[in-house]
Amino acid sequence: MTAVWPVGVNTWVWTSPLDDAALRERAKWAAEQGFDVLELPVENPGDWDPAAAATVLADLGLTATVVLVMPPGRELVQADAAVIGATRDYLRHCVDVAATVGSPVLAGPAYASVGRTWRTSPAERETCLAELREHLAPVVEYAGRAGVVLGVEPLNRYETSLLNTVAQTLEALDGLDERACGVALDVYHQNIEETDPPAAIRAAAGRIAHVQVCGNDRGTPGRDYLDWPALLAALDAAGYRGPLCVESFAAHNQSIATAASVWRPLAESQDALAADGLAFLREVMSTARA
Repeated sequence: MTAVWPVGVNTWVWTSPLDDAALRERAKWAAEQGFDVLELPVENPGDWDPAAAATVLADLGLTATVVLVMPPGRELVQADAAVIGATRDYLRHCVDVAATVGSPVLAGPAYASVGRTWRTSPAERETCLAELREHLAPVVEYAGRAGVVLGVEPLNRYETSLLNTVAQTLEALDGLDERACGVALDVYHQNIEETDPPAAIRAAAGRIAHVQVCGNDRGTPGRDYLDWPALLAALDAAGYRGPLCVESFAAHNQSIATAASVWRPLAESQDALAADGLAFLREVMSTARA
């Protein structure tokens, strides 16, 4: 393995929704710990100021990644025209935010609200995927013009029934501009849905837009049973050179933690979860290069 990836952390580790004060606090802490990237969720337009965030991050020597959020009411498939239109407007806003803070990627499940599941026949599923491509295409075009790559994230079966695996996601994105649209990988979901996560990563070579990491229980990377050297070797082989962003959630966050089913603390503290994850990832990279 030859790659050394930047390491980031999502502010969801501590708080939801993000606001300007929390962004400044978390950015300062992340820089002091030695993180390279701060990952910024856009739960609702206006929660935090992208221009001010760009200044804060630049002053601290941090870069940014941006993630979108799909609560109930944000849908790109099997929904009425008003809902789909509003969802596309939200996604375009997130693209603008990403461009403002200098994030090369906007990542998340840009297809259906988290927790929405429904049964489909093979024919119905094909119709859903065609509908998704149709409704996502203008967003992908908009992202491409802004220099942002949309990373579409498959989720586990309890959070969606539409896209659970890398293969399903690649199928769904077929025909969309590969320069502006790819797959966002989250090892938590892969651990549940992929029979061979490293093989799934390698199968996405050239289409991996973003990577989020955590322990198999949503806790600290390395405090788990995942084969991290194999996962990183697969990312290396797939040519991915973007950041590895630690994503977890605090149990007291009512909306996001409930959606992710985080009912208990997953580490000694949220600071420890992030800092220990950073140290572990750097150690694995260092050992692999030795």
